[in-house]
Amino acid sequence: MLQINNMQAGYGNLRILRGINMEISAGSIVTLLGGNGTGKSTLLKAVSGLIPLMEGSISFDGVDITGLKPHERVRRGIVQVTQAKEAYPAMTVEENLMLGAYTRKDRGAIKADLDQVYEFFPVLRERRVQLSGTLSGGEVQMLVIGRGMMAGPKMLMLDEPSAALAPKVVLDIFGNINRIAKTGVTILVVEQNVRMALILAEYGYIIRDGVIMLQGDAKKLISDPAVKESFLGGSVADTSKILHN
Repeated sequence: MLQINNMQAGYGNLRILRGINMEISAGSIVTLLGGNGTGKSTLLKAVSGLIPLMEGSISFDGVDITGLKPHERVRRGIVQVTQAKEAYPAMTVEENLMLGAYTRKDRGAIKADLDQVYEFFPVLRERRVQLSGTLSGGEVQMLVIGRGMMAGPKMLMLDEPSAALAPKVVLDIFGNINRIAKTGVTILVVEQNVRMALILAEYGYIIRDGVIMLQGDAKKLISDPAVKESFLGGSVADTSKILHN
């Protein structure tokens, strides 16, 4: 579905990504892992069209989209949920959700997608007429993921969905990401929570200094000595809930 070839990108003259090659199959869950400042968010912005490539190309569904504007990529089915968890505080939960469907005209499908968002995140249905500025951090994360779903994505890109959330909320969020994937949406998750992301994903890429340093089957990466030493120290909560949603 998504093919990235020799992606080189950055800001001004600063080159952050230095020759990224990635391939994501339709219907899969893929994670991109790494520490702060390694280029994860820059890669998502490049795929979304928010920053131009210095070199390389991006193809989606067999079509070269390297030169397309961000809104054109959204119409093709590429939707990004940013790390900032930005909701419009003076608008209700449902008004925020409906903003995600601004490029769509299919009213019946929009209503069906809204019902599905409320099925995945029942608390949003309970809060649908409540101003989003009154929501907790976990509820805002649910809201921005739901808003991304309202765009009707073929591929949903999630930037640090677990950031600044309590462990129980993180489990709920990852469980719902798994449920979304089961509807046929391709998922690309950028994360620093390596263990959680690898449990969720089928395939993983690990980036360092703008270069993919390791990739492979997610479950095998969990047991890889280099991954264990660099990323998997310490204890974590029981993550079995993720795959049973």
